Amino acid sequence: MKRLLLPMLTCGLLVACGGGIEPAANTFTLSGTVLLPAGSIGAASLSIPSPADWSRRHVVGEVLVVGANGQALPGALGSLSLQSTGDAAIRRVQTPPGESDETFAAQLNRELGVQGVGQGVWVQPNYLYRALSVPNDPGYPTNAGVMVGTALYDQDYLTRINALAGWDAVQAQGNTAVSGAIMAILDTGIDRNHPELQDRLLPGHDFCATADANDNCLTESSDPSDSSSGGAHATAIAGIAAAAGNNGKGLVGLTWSGRNILPVKVFDNAGNVSTVALAKGIGYSVSQGARVINMSLGAPGLSDAAVNTSLKAAADAGVVLVAAAGNTSGDGLYYPASDPNVLAIGSIGGTDPKSSSFNDLACYSARPISGQKELDLVAPGGNAGTGTSNCFQSSSYDTLVLAPGGGYTLSAGTSEAAPMVSGTAALMFSVRPDLKASQVRSLLKSSARTVTGGKLLDVGAAVKAALAATQNAPRAYTLTVQAGGVSTTSSGTLPIGSNGVPYSLGGVPAGQTTLSASLTVDGKNYTGSLPVTVDGNQPSLNIQTQ
Repeated sequence: MKRLLLPMLTCGLLVACGGGIEPAANTFTLSGTVLLPAGSIGAASLSIPSPADWSRRHVVGEVLVVGANGQALPGALGSLSLQSTGDAAIRRVQTPPGESDETFAAQLNRELGVQGVGQGVWVQPNYLYRALSVPNDPGYPTNAGVMVGTALYDQDYLTRINALAGWDAVQAQGNTAVSGAIMAILDTGIDRNHPELQDRLLPGHDFCATADANDNCLTESSDPSDSSSGGAHATAIAGIAAAAGNNGKGLVGLTWSGRNILPVKVFDNAGNVSTVALAKGIGYSVSQGARVINMSLGAPGLSDAAVNTSLKAAADAGVVLVAAAGNTSGDGLYYPASDPNVLAIGSIGGTDPKSSSFNDLACYSARPISGQKELDLVAPGGNAGTGTSNCFQSSSYDTLVLAPGGGYTLSAGTSEAAPMVSGTAALMFSVRPDLKASQVRSLLKSSARTVTGGKLLDVGAAVKAALAATQNAPRAYTLTVQAGGVSTTSSGTLPIGSNGVPYSLGGVPAGQTTLSASLTVDGKNYTGSLPVTVDGNQPSLNIQTQ
């Protein structure tokens, strides 16, 4: 086994009233995000379906009338010979000879109403779908395998979590490259030169670029080479979530392509993560547009108030937070997995699919203790010594992962289970970017299969549940922010999936003041305030509203 024990946390529009006036020398700019209360933006169904794409493969010579639910159609449409499909909401009608399906559908849609929608009824193609091929990466379970030492290994966990069904659902939506939303990996450095990760990583940031003799972090760095150092653990995690897929070599990640993995190095040279580094890493990930944050790190018996604040702000901003539950079975859920805003991921072991213990928790996987929440999900993290007298040992049934320097190895732990969930969340956002983080969290859990070890991640069911979820519509907003006798007002449309509006307020005089915000969304007003000492430009003042 490459690694079992998780690293420990070390606790410890510039507009002023009057417009266009240059701020005085002793005034400053305050900026940040005004955050809506969690869950404040409700879901609204879209009444207009997506436009029909007649260039796609479809059954020629017929169109589908959708949404009539077996009722008679109005006007001239009532004389059409509609054929039942076995679904009351979908009926078939033959296209008249000499007329194209697209032209006939357009005529019918005009009779039904503007843009083809009338009383929830429309006409569309009878699209044709096809079975999609599995990726050609040797590590995929039905392929040749990847050599580690003198033996071949495959990614058997992909079968257990039903990954192929998830990829099929993603590709059926036109995302044939199986790319995902931006995912931040808060960890060690990631080997960006690994062939499986080339062109997958964003520049990233190192929150402990230099340290003193006691490993206290002194400086940060946005140099991509710095966020690549010390990368055995994070390289493994990144590979599970995002190893390049269908490239004929090595492994395949839950997401296959795109420069959408954000390396956030939060570890120091001694393998620890400080409160400051973790909190800043979370905030940085949000600022870079991450929809998912993976944290395969933790410490038992801890709750960190400073990090709690960062986690809540990230959750309120629409980010799905995922953390490994921990690798000692008797210490309860590690923090931050134990935080209510974070999905806690446990690990199942198992070697023989026919065994009754195949889906039990691995011997090393953390279990909740009294007063803690349950594990949110479980995924295969490698067997290690499960079923033997020595839990912490290597096993040929551990997880096949990337190793720095372009290689491959085996490892086990809840660290390996967490990125399977993170990768799935990124896939869900890729097919439904309008979803809120709370929806993705809920759908991941409700679509999971119940096994003896807990709720086992089901990638196919999760992606399909995301596709079937109620659409969220964009919402108009008006925002006023004021402090020190100046204010700014803006309006626009709240981006789908967002729970916050950025602001910038210039010309604020130095001294003590109260920064306040009034945000109106869909007729509902939310307010919040923040005491501020103005002694310079401050770019990260987030205002939580109620």
